[in-house]
Amino acid sequence: METENNKIPSPNTHLSFMASQIWLRIVAAATSIAAVILMLNSRQSKVLYGTSLDARYTYSPAFKFFTFMNVVACALSVLSLLPAFKLGRKSSNSVYYFYLFVHDLILAILLAAGSGAATSFAQVGKYGNSHTGWMPVCDNFGKFCHKAVFSLILGYIVVFCYVLLTIISANKSRQIPV
Repeated sequence: METENNKIPSPNTHLSFMASQIWLRIVAAATSIAAVILMLNSRQSKVLYGTSLDARYTYSPAFKFFTFMNVVACALSVLSLLPAFKLGRKSSNSVYYFYLFVHDLILAILLAAGSGAATSFAQVGKYGNSHTGWMPVCDNFGKFCHKAVFSLILGYIVVFCYVLLTIISANKSRQIPV
């Protein structure tokens, strides 16, 4: 007689867990590398009032942090496919589910931090800050701003993927027999 805690998951549940883990990690890796490529290519030069001005992602620590976190997310998404495939076997150790949960949680937090920092800097670039005298730059550097905003949208898709992965991994690790 099986108790509630010792139920063996059905093959369909295990297969859907494995498929969601693999596909969400692939989507996260592809989306994060696309966000990185867009941010790396978001630069624009313009001559205003006889002075050449540049807008680059490297001028902002927030954009650099966002880019770095997406590079890390892409690499770790690809590397975490190996444990996800290992969990696909029926005889896999159930402690791996908890490790995968911790991995996904840490990445979700770091990606959210990078995206939030970059969003706040993008907001200042778009609207300026009248209290500090910062003027909006997106009026003059539209191409740069559009690429940065699209990169941020892709970054938030990666955050969403990792939040879903965290929820799925937490649910699965909750079922670990003690």
